[in-house]
Amino acid sequence: MNDVRPGRLKVYLGAAPGVGKTYRMLDEGRRRAARGADVVVGFAECHGRQQTEKMLEGLEIVPRARCEYREGVFPEMDLDAVLERRPDVALVDELAHTNVPGGGRNPKRWQDIERLLVAGIDVITAVNVQHLESLKDVVEKITGVPQHETVPDEVVRRAHQIELVDMPPEGLRRRMAHGNIYAPEKIDAALAKYFRTGNLTALRQLALLWVADRVDEALHTYRAEHAIGRVWETRERVVVALTGGPEGDTLIRRAARIAARSAGGDLLAVHVARSDGLAAGVSHASLARQRRLVEDLGGSYHSIVGDDVTTTLVDFARAENATQLVLGTSRRGRLERFLTGPGTGESVTALSGDIDVHMVTHERAGRGTLLPSRRRTLSTARLIAGPVAGLVLPVLLTVLLAQVRGTLNLTSEALLFLLAVVGVACIGGVASAVIASVTASLLLNYWFIPPIGQFTLNDPNALLALAVFAVVAAVVAAVVDRSLRLSRRSARAAAEAETMSSLAGSIVRGGQTIPALLERTRETFGMESAELVDEPPDAEGVTAVPAGPGAFLALRGRTLSSSERRVLAAFAAHVGSAVERARLAEAAAEVEPVKAADRMRTALLRAVGHDLRTPLAAGWAAVTSLRSRDVEFSPEDRDELLATADESMAKLNRLVENLLDLSRLEAGVLTLKLRATALEEVLPTALADFSAVEAGDLEGIPALLVDPPLLERVIANLVGNAARHTPPGSKVLVTASALADRVEVRVVDRGPGLPPTGRDRLFEPFQRLGDTDNTTGLGLGLALSKGLAEAMKGTLIPEDTPGGGLTMVLSLPVAEATGHAYPLLRHGPGVSR
Repeated sequence: MNDVRPGRLKVYLGAAPGVGKTYRMLDEGRRRAARGADVVVGFAECHGRQQTEKMLEGLEIVPRARCEYREGVFPEMDLDAVLERRPDVALVDELAHTNVPGGGRNPKRWQDIERLLVAGIDVITAVNVQHLESLKDVVEKITGVPQHETVPDEVVRRAHQIELVDMPPEGLRRRMAHGNIYAPEKIDAALAKYFRTGNLTALRQLALLWVADRVDEALHTYRAEHAIGRVWETRERVVVALTGGPEGDTLIRRAARIAARSAGGDLLAVHVARSDGLAAGVSHASLARQRRLVEDLGGSYHSIVGDDVTTTLVDFARAENATQLVLGTSRRGRLERFLTGPGTGESVTALSGDIDVHMVTHERAGRGTLLPSRRRTLSTARLIAGPVAGLVLPVLLTVLLAQVRGTLNLTSEALLFLLAVVGVACIGGVASAVIASVTASLLLNYWFIPPIGQFTLNDPNALLALAVFAVVAAVVAAVVDRSLRLSRRSARAAAEAETMSSLAGSIVRGGQTIPALLERTRETFGMESAELVDEPPDAEGVTAVPAGPGAFLALRGRTLSSSERRVLAAFAAHVGSAVERARLAEAAAEVEPVKAADRMRTALLRAVGHDLRTPLAAGWAAVTSLRSRDVEFSPEDRDELLATADESMAKLNRLVENLLDLSRLEAGVLTLKLRATALEEVLPTALADFSAVEAGDLEGIPALLVDPPLLERVIANLVGNAARHTPPGSKVLVTASALADRVEVRVVDRGPGLPPTGRDRLFEPFQRLGDTDNTTGLGLGLALSKGLAEAMKGTLIPEDTPGGGLTMVLSLPVAEATGHAYPLLRHGPGVSR
């Protein structure tokens, strides 16, 4: 089996039922069969749609397996039969379907499909967007319908091909109205609920965006594999460069407006953490605030390391396939720009190529410092300007002083030349300072030290002046050079700290999965790819560092410097800790169900002794007494013993039924028979065993859509719980009121009420609030009542009774509001809802 090529998966993704996924799947199967492929139908759900059923004609159908589960028989795909048949292509519908338990079957159909793919069988399947795990909560908020069957996004993302089956909401509603999706009796309810135009539009947008992201991932992978650096304008991506200055907010909002002009445009903010000292004016507080602003506007924030901000910024934009770059105009003044050369904006524009560059003006433009910052390294312009100034500046000073000869003494003239030498040293460093000192000393000696017009090197004053100039120039140049080196080191440390701080902040916020951390590492260092491997690869252009036991972080791309490797090692440590946390979380997730089951078992064993022992002992004693031949009982005594035995058996029966129903609820297999039911039909039976109960007026209360026996048990449990806490002489009050499309049933007691710390544990099984331990009974009533209420689409919440006590509010749907016609519903695996 190791030599078998894994099968390929093709997924038809739709926004809602009825868009034609199964039809397209079967049509694809027919076309492949016509081309000579061996195609079988592993499972296809046509839902009685005639046009879809016609597509099955001419295709081989693998008989379905008949699976027995809880006194029912359900059809499922016969995985073993499909594997034994070994076709080229298998058509398997409903990717997110939950299989019926038992018989060695996988829990989910997507797991069956993975078995087929491993066996080398190509699979074509279909799924709706609401079944994707990442969109489950979003779809429930939109439609109000919870999704019980989901499939991990990664399963669909790994598909070789994903094809969107799209249909406008109006067209889908017309199909529904014409009876092409659901049976006639379900059309009106569906159009008024799930198939509302707004719902369908939102689901369609979700499907389009999800597929667009998948296409974008595929495009990024293709460009990386083929080393494509040119921008492909398939989607507007706007990159805004942030320096940490106060103008960042303006740039972000401008870039967000540019991205918003194109539907689906992306906003990416990037800050280059400099290592060469050019990051003057960076405010980390401003960067943190601007990051929040970017995220609030729906964009993403990125921090990367680079010695050359221009090249790093353009490389990042090309790697992200950006179409537009937004930068702020320079904060430097004119003199500073003249001394230090062109700014980042001009350099980026020159290198941008086919990326549009927007230079945005702001209130801080042109307000930089007058002179170059001494923390800066020597740019190319300064390296050229320094020696030139060392030659030219002393000559210009000589010409100027010659015009005013006689107004200054020799000391003042010497100090001016010394000032010129210091200025040149600040501009050009050691070499420029030496040139300036030699030039200045010679000019001072020739033009201003008697005899004027001659070099008098044998004069002690001339020699002293030359020595002073050389020493001063050397000292100043050394100080400047040391300052630059220290500035560079501190800037590198600040850049590394900033990058690590940004990464740590992302991890603390909990938004980084391992793939996201790898992507963050890749973009931070401007590499082609980043991945976790078991062994360091021995390949050119690959940098690998340890990331925990048996794991290495491998980056493919350019060669990293030693300082970048230090930062990479810290990144690897974060990735390694994330991997370890994932392993621990997975282990904890596996252990938690066992611990929960053990706690449940312990509580049950401790509590069951009381609730079972009392009625069992009473019934046993009554039956034993009746069977005794040593005592003659009168008819009255015999009737009393029989009544005791009957009551004890009834209590045992209720207890066992509660336990069974609770287990069915937790397993999700409770069967409901919903129908329109009046409260007058249920209350008399529910209150029959209680004497101190007062029922309110039920006139005008509409019928409920409930399961009558289950509602009876819910009310009986609530009343029984209230009766236990109601003081003697008081009665439990049961009232009902209609509110919109709901009916609220209130069970009111005048007991001690609910302690403030007890609300969270009120509905936990196997405990009773106020008891010192669990030996006083099971405490199943409220837990079972809440579960049964929710199974009938209701709610159960506690409220404080005015004047003292507790009121349990049971809210249930009105039958008229839900359409009356409801089939038998089963909550559990293997059953479509």
